Amino acid sequence: MTRNVIVLTNDDGIDAPGIRALQAALPGRATAIVAPDAPLSGCSHQINRGGPIPIQQRGPGEYAIGGTPADCTRVAVSHLYPQAQWVLSGINAGGNLGADIHVSGTVAAVREATLLRVPGIALSHYIHRGRPIDWAVATRLATKVLYQLMAHPPQPGRFWNVNLPHLSSDDPDPPLVDCPCCTQPLPTTFVVENGAFRYVGAYGDRLRDPGADVEVCFSGAISISEIRLW
Repeated sequence: MTRNVIVLTNDDGIDAPGIRALQAALPGRATAIVAPDAPLSGCSHQINRGGPIPIQQRGPGEYAIGGTPADCTRVAVSHLYPQAQWVLSGINAGGNLGADIHVSGTVAAVREATLLRVPGIALSHYIHRGRPIDWAVATRLATKVLYQLMAHPPQPGRFWNVNLPHLSSDDPDPPLVDCPCCTQPLPTTFVVENGAFRYVGAYGDRLRDPGADVEVCFSGAISISEIRLW
């Protein structure tokens, strides 16, 4: 059994590029990937209610789980890697800022780890106006963040939610800003067509509290928010 392993998971699925970018941000560290076998973005803290959870080993230290991100954390910490030192979730393709943390599967995976008394960090990448993510840049920024945060594990009942701004390879590394979660709601602009309700609000146009994570990340800095469960 590998000791002191860092478990990596996400809600975009085991084949998503973000989890490889996260793994690349941890050179020289023992990592294991325990991630959903399919994309489950926005599934929040849904868990299996008693049925079987398929486990498919994809390779050394890599498992595709037929469950949610929270299920992946449970399977990893209780069965595959009971000596897990950390659970890291991401890098999500899209921001998880403010109100997003309540619906995000990325964040739920780390929330579950916190409940199981394993320290965790959720990492997401804001997408500006549909531009593609430069995953090499995301890895570089994640390396910077993880070097700082993993040197000082959070207190019990707490975890970090990190959001990377959308930068290009020519941009200088942004500052890391400790900030609270924004309290404003997501855009609720909608249309009703053919008897169906559909949201049309733009994520980038959301309301924001001054100095909170939405404003910090949208302004080009890395937002770091400590989430307290107790």
